[in-house]
Amino acid sequence: MSGDPRDEIVEHIGAMRAFAMSLTRNSALADDIVQDALVKAWTNIDKFEAGTNMRAWLFTILRNTLYSYHRKHKREVQDSDGALSAGLSNKPHHDGRLQMRDFNQAFETLNAEQREALVLVGAGGHSYEEAAEICGVAVGTIKSRVNRARSRLAELMQLNDDEVLEATDIVTAGIVAANPSAA
Repeated sequence: MSGDPRDEIVEHIGAMRAFAMSLTRNSALADDIVQDALVKAWTNIDKFEAGTNMRAWLFTILRNTLYSYHRKHKREVQDSDGALSAGLSNKPHHDGRLQMRDFNQAFETLNAEQREALVLVGAGGHSYEEAAEICGVAVGTIKSRVNRARSRLAELMQLNDDEVLEATDIVTAGIVAANPSAA
């Protein structure tokens, strides 16, 4: 044995890999564990007692590294496609409040007939026919008012056709919905 114990580490790499393969039955994981164990052994070589069994010392480090790996991964959840983590994120609440403020300002700029038509059809859940009867106008007039009002809101709020306003309440969601369920 030479003076520096680091020189002896290289002699045991093959046996370490074989031991790791027998424990993991996964070549990629075995290689990772061996690499981690070698890094630990190399950085802690000052703790190795000269004259003791280097192989036993390395195998102990390897085994402990594997146990640490299993403890760590037991607590982790596999989420390779990101489905679980996507469900954990929440959009900040202030975004909805800011959009509601913008919506309210835009809504107030609409004329009274457009606001009334939107509230009846969108928020009130009335059909176009019911809204027309309530307002005493033709069904086509209500449809036109709703369409023009929604277009004007989208323009004022600078929404593109593919953008959705994240409304914080069901009434606003109904008002800005492009296809009301009551239609």
